[in-house]
Amino acid sequence: MHGRMGGDPQSAGVTGDASDEPSGSDAGPAYIAVTALSHLGAVRDQQEDSLVAGPWTLCATVTKNPQTLVFPLGPPLVVAVADGLGGHPGGEVASALVVRRLALAGASLGSEDSVRETLRDCNRTVYAAAAGSPELTAMGTTVAGIVVTAERVLAFNVGDSRVYAASGGALRQLSIDDRPSGQGLPTSIVTQTLGGHDEPTDIDPHLATSPLVPDTSYLISTDGLTDPVPPSVLEAVLGRHQDGRAAFELWTAAIEAGGPDNITMALVRIGS
Repeated sequence: MHGRMGGDPQSAGVTGDASDEPSGSDAGPAYIAVTALSHLGAVRDQQEDSLVAGPWTLCATVTKNPQTLVFPLGPPLVVAVADGLGGHPGGEVASALVVRRLALAGASLGSEDSVRETLRDCNRTVYAAAAGSPELTAMGTTVAGIVVTAERVLAFNVGDSRVYAASGGALRQLSIDDRPSGQGLPTSIVTQTLGGHDEPTDIDPHLATSPLVPDTSYLISTDGLTDPVPPSVLEAVLGRHQDGRAAFELWTAAIEAGGPDNITMALVRIGS
């Protein structure tokens, strides 16, 4: 396992505090602030989550505090999390493969067709890697994220990692959980993943495109946050805080709820 933050820090404009945001007449061109946090949780001893923000990847490692990256608004920017499957070998390998593939695809992810094909390519990549290493047979991962352009936001997911939009104090889930619909079934069951089977299996990614709306922020998270923390708490935190403070408060809520799984999230906000 290892973590890598790839890309050029000069072009990404690494910051650590929302107070760096320009105000009033000093405001420059519109930008995208991405705040990321990845933590083991309170129970697990291995990190199997990974994250991508533009050309940057954080692979199966832990951040000691929230980190904020700033990107120009315009070219397609992908921000996503991947949650390696617990109970399967190589979850951290699968999640890292997927976020790196998304980082490489980068600015080509400007349409639903391109995102769909890239996710299918990620699926093939995970199976190919498993086929070359018997100890990784049936490794797999979820993925969820958004692609932001100057005009729209494209949400996508495979599995039960989630994407939310927060605006006007309200929270709306954009992703679709790949979980059984029957009552009483364990919530740990995931019905669709990248990889995760002994033999290659096709996927049908969930995609949803919406206009880029001012004063809307986005939460992208693995289920280590969204399983123990109810939507009402997510909504309250995002209505009160943003960027690093919001990520810290969400992490705190997950830990106070038992922190049963790895916790990885990205908060995306459009600024000007």
